[in-house]
Amino acid sequence: MQEFISQINNLFHALGLQGLAINAGIESCLPGFPVPPDFLLIAMCLSTPQKALLIALVCTIASVTGGAIGYSIGYFGGRPLFNYLFKSKLDKLNAVEDLYKKHGTIAVLISAFTPIPYNIFTIASGILKMNFAKFLLASVIGRGGRFFLVSTVLMIFGEAIKQYLNLIIIVVSILLIFFFVLVYKKGKNLGDKS
Repeated sequence: MQEFISQINNLFHALGLQGLAINAGIESCLPGFPVPPDFLLIAMCLSTPQKALLIALVCTIASVTGGAIGYSIGYFGGRPLFNYLFKSKLDKLNAVEDLYKKHGTIAVLISAFTPIPYNIFTIASGILKMNFAKFLLASVIGRGGRFFLVSTVLMIFGEAIKQYLNLIIIVVSILLIFFFVLVYKKGKNLGDKS
């Protein structure tokens, strides 16, 4: 499996920015795809730091486009398949759907930024008929935030910071989750007072 992943990564790398775009797009809509675009993004930013922001932009646009495709897969085909496979669990899906309508934007944003599989949330957002504009906004902010953070850090610090990238993403992810929990609780408290 490792050799297969390496071959796919080498193929995308040989295609340059187009390979990165294909990789980011596929990874955003195909659960189980074994090659996240981060590896290629990091390699490209380290080899051409002067193009790091362009690389991040291409990766963001392709990833969000792939996310929109994943959303469409869920929207147009996911619910009938889910209903067929899990007839006995429809009441649970309805409960999850209610929660997703309230908190789906935050879920997509967090999955788009963190190592949580974004592609699962793209398809789930379509199945659960999340507002598409909110889905896109959360995807652009989350994916753009992640890819531009990595690219900017690599552009500024280069190879020396590479070993700390996962730690940086995890710390920023935890801070984001903490921030959203605070905002949610504050909003809930304000709603209780009115």
